[in-house]
Amino acid sequence: MIETILYIPIVTTFIALGFAWMVWRRYRQKGGAHLLWWAGGIFIYGAGTFTEGFVTLFGWNETIFRAWYISGALLGGAPLAQGTVYLLLRRLTAHRLTLVLIPFILIAASMVILTPLDYTLVETHRLSSKIIEWRWARLFSPFINTYAFIFLVGGAILSAYRFRKSLTARHKFIGNIYIAVGALLPGIGGAFTRFGYTEVLYVTELIGIILIYIGYRYNVSGQTAEAPISSRTARAVI
Repeated sequence: MIETILYIPIVTTFIALGFAWMVWRRYRQKGGAHLLWWAGGIFIYGAGTFTEGFVTLFGWNETIFRAWYISGALLGGAPLAQGTVYLLLRRLTAHRLTLVLIPFILIAASMVILTPLDYTLVETHRLSSKIIEWRWARLFSPFINTYAFIFLVGGAILSAYRFRKSLTARHKFIGNIYIAVGALLPGIGGAFTRFGYTEVLYVTELIGIILIYIGYRYNVSGQTAEAPISSRTARAVI
């Protein structure tokens, strides 16, 4: 059973990359910084699960491990959250938050690249953050993940709340509920990795991206060029 679960990230990667391409095409058609951030965020999501699939197929690799931690623990939800920031907040506020977020992530990523690793804890076909020797380097991720939770999950919940009574935009209420739950799941799985249960992360990543995709399809299903959204506060996440 455990060996089968280890192959789940391969499926997740293909779903994420296809999803990222869809959002990227929507960005090319409609523009919008939020769509650009979301396309990049979903692509990075897929890059993170790619590293997991790589280890399952070919075994542990130091470069892949560091890429896994950066793309997952540090970037798993932050770009998607920043897309929500650009959608729901004023442009100036979004720019200011970007100027804080990017340097913080760069510093955190640098620490992950530089930290020594405890090779005695390495497992051939399994990834775990417990091999990082600079324990304090792992303290960056809770701050970044909290930021992602507030703006991605919180933004989806806020959008769902605003659409809850609308009969004509019921699909956006449903879509944002899917997105909120889907965005929450990888964070729950990531918490399990701190205790050595990486397989939980693999499952929650797959379910999470599927739910976010379903939410996306709900949200865009009623949008047409003839019916532009007039209020920033009424916009749906993705």
